[in-house]
Amino acid sequence: MHGRLCESVLPGQVLESQPLIGIWASLADMPTARGEVAAAVAGGKVYVMGGFGAGATANEEYDPATNTWQKRAPIPRGVDHPAAVGLKGQIYLVGGLDGRWGPVGNVWAYDPEADSWTAKSPLPTARGALAAVALGGKIYAIGGRDAVQDLGANEVYDPAMDSWQSLKDLPTARDHLAAAAVGERIYATGGRLTSYARNLPINEEYDPDPDEWTKRAPLPTARSGIGAAAVQGRIYVFGGEAIEGTFDENEAYDPSSDQWEPAPALPTARHGIGVVSLGNRIYVLAGRLTPGGSGSALNEVFIVLSEAGSD
Repeated sequence: MHGRLCESVLPGQVLESQPLIGIWASLADMPTARGEVAAAVAGGKVYVMGGFGAGATANEEYDPATNTWQKRAPIPRGVDHPAAVGLKGQIYLVGGLDGRWGPVGNVWAYDPEADSWTAKSPLPTARGALAAVALGGKIYAIGGRDAVQDLGANEVYDPAMDSWQSLKDLPTARDHLAAAAVGERIYATGGRLTSYARNLPINEEYDPDPDEWTKRAPLPTARSGIGAAAVQGRIYVFGGEAIEGTFDENEAYDPSSDQWEPAPALPTARHGIGVVSLGNRIYVLAGRLTPGGSGSALNEVFIVLSEAGSD
């Protein structure tokens, strides 16, 4: 689906302009088709973890240098709708759901060099369909849902202390949202109120110091089951689902101007994706092609170009 773009150029609105410069390419498929995954980067490689069904314990590594995949040590506990963050050579897998919409509080650290998992202090608020972001050497777990309701929980993990601290709640409790950091702030975007019939365009900025939230320009296309990554000071938000179908939208937010712009559409509309950035490339991985549908093995990369004809 494609959302309509408004024509205003007022602060906090969408700019009606040519799409931001970038190109898409299709890469080697993942070994295991799935959706509702988490993805993260460590050591220049991409890891896709968890997902529905047979992919619940899957941990697969992609090497961009060779365009190849290999299976790695499975997750100790199967999970869908988790979040993942790469930090200091480790990948932290945070929360998720248990395949029956039950919330999971487990936190695991994966060491790619040792190909091993270590249990860490659990989330204070067990939940899935959350977002997680690394900032300042810590991991922020934001939003999500338990078995019955959306949550605004905002909790920060300190790997050095293996401990969690509760922070000021996300103002708009929601699940299936995305988040990314630019500078010293985190942006929590999109999501829904328990169902993709109630998608939200909300975009809220979090400043860890002084632990405050601020509303920012809304996502032009309300959607959930999205993924986001930051490149060159912009946050790109991909995919999603609604009652009408899945989205191919790629919309870019510039925090410095508080404005959104269109960017080249995702080649394959889908939701429940893993999204990571590595240099000027954003990998959009796995995902479901229809609302609530089966997973895919897709691996598509968006290359952000600094100017026409170059990367």
